[in-house]
Amino acid sequence: MAKTKTLFSCSNCGASSPKWLGRCPVCNEFNTYIEETVVDRKKSGEYRGFDETRMSSLADINVKNEQRIKTGMEEIDRVFGGGIVKGSLVLMGGEPGVGKSTLALSIADKVALAGNKVMYFSGEESLEQIKLRADRTGVKAEKLILVTETGIEKITSLMEKEKPALAVIDSIQTTFKEDLDSVAGSVNQVKESCAQLMYAAKKSGIPIIIIGHVTKDGNIAGPKMLEHMVDAVLYFEAEKYYQFKILRAVKNRFGSTNEIGIFEMTNEGIKEVKSPSKMLLDSLKDNKTGSSIVTVMEGTRPLLLEIQALTARRNYGIPQRTVTGIDYNRFLIVLAILEKMLELHLENQDIFINVAGGIKIVETACDLGVAAAIYSSYKESKVSTKMAFIGELGLDGEVRPVQFIDQRVMEAERLGFAACVIPARSAPVKTTMEVIKIGNVSELKKLI
Repeated sequence: MAKTKTLFSCSNCGASSPKWLGRCPVCNEFNTYIEETVVDRKKSGEYRGFDETRMSSLADINVKNEQRIKTGMEEIDRVFGGGIVKGSLVLMGGEPGVGKSTLALSIADKVALAGNKVMYFSGEESLEQIKLRADRTGVKAEKLILVTETGIEKITSLMEKEKPALAVIDSIQTTFKEDLDSVAGSVNQVKESCAQLMYAAKKSGIPIIIIGHVTKDGNIAGPKMLEHMVDAVLYFEAEKYYQFKILRAVKNRFGSTNEIGIFEMTNEGIKEVKSPSKMLLDSLKDNKTGSSIVTVMEGTRPLLLEIQALTARRNYGIPQRTVTGIDYNRFLIVLAILEKMLELHLENQDIFINVAGGIKIVETACDLGVAAAIYSSYKESKVSTKMAFIGELGLDGEVRPVQFIDQRVMEAERLGFAACVIPARSAPVKTTMEVIKIGNVSELKKLI
């Protein structure tokens, strides 16, 4: 029989203490310590680890090409880095109602339709409830096995017996280990359940997707150690102003964390959005004042977005500067460059900047587009919505080259744009559309 002892664990970071603390010394959060009964596994020998120790030189390890499982969904495979790696443990979180379970069920369905056995373990819904959701979203794979179970020992035992190509756990907060006295969802239960799933995935080679709840702060509930234990951490988010759902990787041992997958919630469930730029720009007029189109990169995906600017004279008081969707400090730099190089008098102007669609731009390649939108609004001159602006601004007004210029221009051409404004020092781009090269922001006067 394993020995037990009482500890106090922080529900935020997982730090432990033999006594209750009002403030966690690790994460500095208040009133996060919870009393728990833990099992002393080191003395009892009951802790489930690897069956054997493997050792090999790096050169002698052969990695086969079939180490990834294709889901059949381009957006999912892009986020995973080309497919789900066998034996990996993936944690997927998101706000309540965002569609985590629906997305996980869709992934399981696509993998099962390819002829693979997939097991979906649910601790929150009955088999009949899952069936209703499956019928609504068009999930119908015959090799998709639904299981209602919360005992982590039974879950891993079924996985070892059935040997599925993929397993989904919905959710980690409902699982529990029978030899722990704490309730399901507590810090120790979540940590121990995740550890057993990790060993099961590594020993059997079965990839496991774990669905996790989030706290009111938007972080995955449970100890922070949970994110360190898994191979990938994905967040499923809903865009504020559009019906878009975005799957974003914040940790990925087998791929880039810059990739995103874009989805749309429909009556038939979650569908991929393979051309979000087209959806965002379809309703634009031919010419607009105070507007410009920029091309930004989300990982390897180019996105065309509309930047809107509004300038209005203020006769008294300090003028407002309101920015949504781009970095505020970067906006101030662009503003200073315009005042200096184009001799604009913006000191008495309220200026409002917005990125249409509620998407946040984090790169500097939109500088030229921001400058064009502000200049257009101030001069009350129209800009063609069939012209894309690409370029970073230096403090001397120089339009500096940016990375992935070919992909940006090709995406604009694919969407039917007539012209593209790029930095003068950019490498030659193969395209049939008009390419306008400018070396300084002052040359915007000729275009707008």
